[in-house]
Amino acid sequence: MRCTRFIVITASVLLTPVALADNARKVSGEHGTFRLHVEEQAAGEETYTVTPAGGGFKVSMQFKYTDRGRAVPLSANFDAGSDWTPTAFEIKGNTSRLSTIDQAVEVHANRLRIRSRSQWTDVAMPKRFFTIAGYAPITMQMLLLRYWRAHGSPREIHSFPGGGDVKVTARGRDVVTVNGRRVVLNRYMVEGLIWGHELLWADAHGELVAAVTVSAELAHFEAIRDGYEEALGTLVGLAGKDGMAALAELSNQVAAVGSADTIAIVGGMLIDGRGGAPLTDASIVVRNGRIAALGRQADITIPKEAYRVNARGKTVMPGLWDMHAHFEQVEWGPIYLAAGVTTVRDCGNEFEFITAVRDAVRDGRGVGPRLLLAGVVDGTSPEAAGVQRVDTLEQARFWTHRYHDAGFQQMKIYSSVTLDEEKAVIEEAHRLGMSVTGHVPDGLNAYQTIEAGQDQINHITYIADIMHSPLPPGADRVARKRAAVAIDLKSIEVQKAIEFLKAHGTVLDPTIAVFEMDEATTDRPVDSIEPGADYVAPELVQILTDVEPPSETSKLQEELIVKYLSILGALHRAGIPIMAGTDQTIPGHSLHRELELYVTAGFTPMEAIQAATQVPAKALGLDQDSGTLEAGKRADLIVINGDPLADIGNTRNVELVVANGRLYDPAPLWRSVGFKPWVKH
Repeated sequence: MRCTRFIVITASVLLTPVALADNARKVSGEHGTFRLHVEEQAAGEETYTVTPAGGGFKVSMQFKYTDRGRAVPLSANFDAGSDWTPTAFEIKGNTSRLSTIDQAVEVHANRLRIRSRSQWTDVAMPKRFFTIAGYAPITMQMLLLRYWRAHGSPREIHSFPGGGDVKVTARGRDVVTVNGRRVVLNRYMVEGLIWGHELLWADAHGELVAAVTVSAELAHFEAIRDGYEEALGTLVGLAGKDGMAALAELSNQVAAVGSADTIAIVGGMLIDGRGGAPLTDASIVVRNGRIAALGRQADITIPKEAYRVNARGKTVMPGLWDMHAHFEQVEWGPIYLAAGVTTVRDCGNEFEFITAVRDAVRDGRGVGPRLLLAGVVDGTSPEAAGVQRVDTLEQARFWTHRYHDAGFQQMKIYSSVTLDEEKAVIEEAHRLGMSVTGHVPDGLNAYQTIEAGQDQINHITYIADIMHSPLPPGADRVARKRAAVAIDLKSIEVQKAIEFLKAHGTVLDPTIAVFEMDEATTDRPVDSIEPGADYVAPELVQILTDVEPPSETSKLQEELIVKYLSILGALHRAGIPIMAGTDQTIPGHSLHRELELYVTAGFTPMEAIQAATQVPAKALGLDQDSGTLEAGKRADLIVINGDPLADIGNTRNVELVVANGRLYDPAPLWRSVGFKPWVKH
């Protein structure tokens, strides 16, 4: 009896909580619910059921959230053996407001059959693999962890249908408080499912408790198991600390070229951004992050201690500004610099995250562009964004002061703010020395928001809306597009709108490139619109390139972009300040596409460059210190291969970047976050 008892006890010790849980699932199954959040705002839920089947498991998942009024539904089914080795997988639906997925994997004796929409391909079966397609459903990430543990915690796991390698790393344990009790959670970092990294927390039984990640739209996304909601803030804070550690690691990977406090860029063609003719055979001396001298090479004395750069045959110009960014991950930092973007305006983000990133870059603890911040506020509605609500005058003043005190330059109005609350935000912001940018809230028009004092408008759509007759309440997106396409630029409505904008000094960031991306179909793939799509990290390929066939409205979208460019040209000719911004499309690359579209709209290449340098600097009141290359100003500049005044597309050919007093080679920056370095076309 003693021997038998000893054997039983030993067996129970060897069975980990996870193994015991898997044994229980084989008998009784499992079900659960995750609460889904976008930018920390509750947005939907995911449910899953694990059913024992033939010695293994069948798992069904239903995932759905609503983001700014648009549903994002997704379903998946997964079959696996007893050790969580996949036998079948299918996923279909939306992975964000803007992206869809329809894929499947069939597992056969020695091969995998993979379906992407209607096309099937066969691949040889690797020794170790798992079926998963991106960040969602969250349940699949829990099953990935179980597979990883069941197979000895391998360093990498080959994944299908995407075909990339996924890496899981144990990052330690964290303690959270739930319903008055302390709960110990195991923390894991996952790389290879999304661009960048994400964090997961699981309990001792192998049940996933939370995920802090980004959606297919590259927006902050959080999922937490039902019953653990009060721990969300703690876990988001832990993810923020982990993100800062990742930013520091990236900084170590991309050490600056040379370490001298003085840099001399010699012999290039100088475009200073002020609009005059370029200066050939020029030199520029940078000392401690400031421009010490610039001019013709013959007139400039190069200090002996300077780190010297031969720019003969190259162009030296101001670093670019992206005036509509959402810096959702630390990986954006190296990407922006690699693309020649040295200043970014973030137009709405999680407060703690974006301030931490800004401070890390400013203080030399992270690599990235200078960050200027616009603090987003919204009213309560099904279309609301973020968690900063201004449903009362008191809330409007509170959030304006909180952003101001944290060093934000602007307030950003979102789509559900009422006119009274918007006026309160604007009045307080102006009193504190901040300017106000943003959307035109639902139910209002640009005339009303600008008359209320809004200084800047995001997106050309809101300007188009006041150039045609008002649409009836409830008009859908298609009706809005058709009305815009029908705009007559010679009409009284258009002339009235232009004169109004000009009289009020309104500044626009049109974000044309993000709307152009809606044209992408199987007949017009993404890389035919934006060649940068061929250089992105592998995790972004499916999101960006898996587009749908042409629809009934595809032609309408093409006509809409043509009209937007006509409107943009008219605004520019009238003297309306235009500043370039992307609103997230192809990381790093899309700002260059935005400038190319400006030239198509009638800007000269110099004017397009100024839309990403001088104009935004002036719009934010920073033109005395940056935006052009002049002695005494910040030395934010780029060296490019080619003449952008002959072809604006040459701004893509960035060879060196000076930012935050350091000189960078773009190639290591691109590679540090999984991108391929840009090759001159």
